[in-house]
Amino acid sequence: VQLQASGGGLVQPGGFLRLSCAASGSIFSIKGMGWYRQAPGKQRELVASITNGESTNYADSVKGRFIISRDNAKNTVYLQMNSLKPEDTAVYYCYLERVGRVPSWGQGTLVTVSS
Repeated sequence: VQLQASGGGLVQPGGFLRLSCAASGSIFSIKGMGWYRQAPGKQRELVASITNGESTNYADSVKGRFIISRDNAKNTVYLQMNSLKPEDTAVYYCYLERVGRVPSWGQGTLVTVSS
């Protein structure tokens, strides 16, 4: 499985970005997809996830601001990020989980929130 993430960039505080992650290859038995992020000097943390049954989970720090969604026809997961804060600055990594397999990861896309 290959994951191609896109949509990162520089945005001012209070702004918005939409990340996309398209999966290709041997896509079967998917359990879920989602996004982690890693800020400089910090551990990687889960931002949001969505299961095959469309159940979603969010980090407390992004609840009410970020929305995760999937387009199963396109094998793509999205992360709509609103009301961005400087502390959201990080490299964002998408992942895909399959039954009985280790997760697959995208290459990361940098989000910088700064005035």
